[in-house]
Amino acid sequence: MVRTPEGGNLTRLEGIAGALSGAYSSKQPVRPPIETDPSLTIDDAYAIQLLQVDAWLAGGAVVKGYKVGLTSKAMQNQLGVDQPDFGHLTAAMFHLDHTPIDTAQFLQPKVEPEIAFVLGRELAGPGVNVAEAIRAVDFVLPSLELIDSRVADWKIGIVDTISDNASSGGVILGSKPTRLADVDLTKVGCNLVIDSQIVATGAGSAVLGSPLNALVWLANTLGARGISFKPGDVILPGSVTAAQVVRAGSVAQASFANLGSVTAVFA
Repeated sequence: MVRTPEGGNLTRLEGIAGALSGAYSSKQPVRPPIETDPSLTIDDAYAIQLLQVDAWLAGGAVVKGYKVGLTSKAMQNQLGVDQPDFGHLTAAMFHLDHTPIDTAQFLQPKVEPEIAFVLGRELAGPGVNVAEAIRAVDFVLPSLELIDSRVADWKIGIVDTISDNASSGGVILGSKPTRLADVDLTKVGCNLVIDSQIVATGAGSAVLGSPLNALVWLANTLGARGISFKPGDVILPGSVTAAQVVRAGSVAQASFANLGSVTAVFA
C-alpha cells in the first residue's frame, strides 16, 4: 500500500507535487522527479500523485475514472519500464468526439488508441478475478487517450510518470457502445491515423494479453489502496500501439474492428 507520508518526508513530497501541479498552469515542464530526489520510491511517487489529486478534489474536481499505463510492450519499451502504472481521470479531462480540443492547454501531447471500459456496477479489489471484472463491465467504447507530460522532453522513468498522474492529459470517447459478449477484445485490431496517414497499428492482445487483464490488475491494485470502482466509471486499460505525437491542427482517428472509431481534432 502507499504509505502515508509524514514530517520531513511529507514536506519533501509536497514540494515535488507542487512543482508538477504548477506546470499545468505555467506550461513550463519541470525536471524529472527522480533527478530532484534520487531516493524516491514507487510508493513515494503514488503519494505525490495523490497529493495532487487531493488538491484537485478540494478545488471541485470530480474523479470520473482511472487509467492504466505502460501495459503494452511497445509502451514499456518506449519508456524503458517493465510494469504498468495507474492514474486518475477527472471530469475536465474528457473531450467530445470530433469536437476541437484546445491544444494550448497541453505541453507535449501524444495520443494512444485504447478500448475503454464503462462499468455498470461496483468493482472492488483485492481478489478480483476475470469473471468478476466481466460482470462489472456495462460496455466498451473506442477511445483515444491524450497523454501529456509535465516532465521536460518526456525524460521519464516509472517514478516520474507515476508522480505525474501517469502522464494523463485527456480522453476522447467514441459513441458506439459494444457489449463484451459481442466481441473478443484480444482480437480487436486498430489503425491509428493522423492527418490522413496510418501511423500505427495494433490489437487488443497488446494490452497485457487482453484489456481485461489490465482491468483486473487495476481493480486489485486500487483495491489494495482502499479505492473501488463505481458504476459509470471509465477505465482506460492501456494503449494498443506506441504513443504518437500530435500538434495544433492535427486530426487523429482510431478505428477499431467491430467497435467503431473515434476522432480527436486539435485546434
